[in-house]
Amino acid sequence: MSDTKRSGRPKIIAIANQKGGVGKTTTTINLGSALAETGQRILIVDLDPQGNASTGLGIALDDRQYTTYDLLLDDAPLEKIIQETPDDNLKIIPSTTDLSSADIDLISNQKRSFMLHSALRQEEMASFRFDYVLIDCPPSLNLLTVNAMVAAHSMLIPLQSEFFALEGLSQLMRTIREVRQAANPDLRIEGIVLTMFDSRNNLSSMVEKDARDNLGDLIFHTRIPRNVRVSEAPSYAMPVTRYDPASKGAEAYRALATELMQNQQIVAA
Repeated sequence: MSDTKRSGRPKIIAIANQKGGVGKTTTTINLGSALAETGQRILIVDLDPQGNASTGLGIALDDRQYTTYDLLLDDAPLEKIIQETPDDNLKIIPSTTDLSSADIDLISNQKRSFMLHSALRQEEMASFRFDYVLIDCPPSLNLLTVNAMVAAHSMLIPLQSEFFALEGLSQLMRTIREVRQAANPDLRIEGIVLTMFDSRNNLSSMVEKDARDNLGDLIFHTRIPRNVRVSEAPSYAMPVTRYDPASKGAEAYRALATELMQNQQIVAA
């Protein structure tokens, strides 16, 4: 059995890709919602100063008195930072643009790369009984993303089904290797999920073949389709699993959640 399950601690997964527009935040909120539908208790940590995960789950700016900035730098109590969402079993630590200054504020701290690691492992976290913590990383390899990698048990990487997609992975893979060597030797790649996949487009199929030829079992079987309902859902401040539960996008994220949980059972065995 894995250490996380034996200790009762949640599985912490950082969702990252330094390239913007690949479906990172969309994957975070919809995977979190799909996992929550199965009865799993989920915490999303919005580590992106843009705060799109917070907005996409219906957390208004006026309701973000306490944020991930307070989690990292101000030692605010978890019961004030962790907020409910309209989805059962799904909670969030929201973000605002204040987080954009965190790199500067952290730089003088000797433990600057371990701040999120410590925050997510404080004793008070156990009372929330989370099964998964999903960290929505910013679209860059900055100190916030490094904090997520140091804190996480694994990385989930959204990969847009477009030309040059694989080339953009090389820098991220190098950073993962560096974090393993310097701070988190147990960090593993949970998987790479193909997003915005269009089965009618030969390019998507070519990208998939190239990805599977080069990365093999690291690629999830589930592909997230290019789907108008997935694109519309954030404007209604809800995940697609609630906005249009029967859509192909919602079905795909449920399939990804099932595959993720099955992979966890294999690892824990």
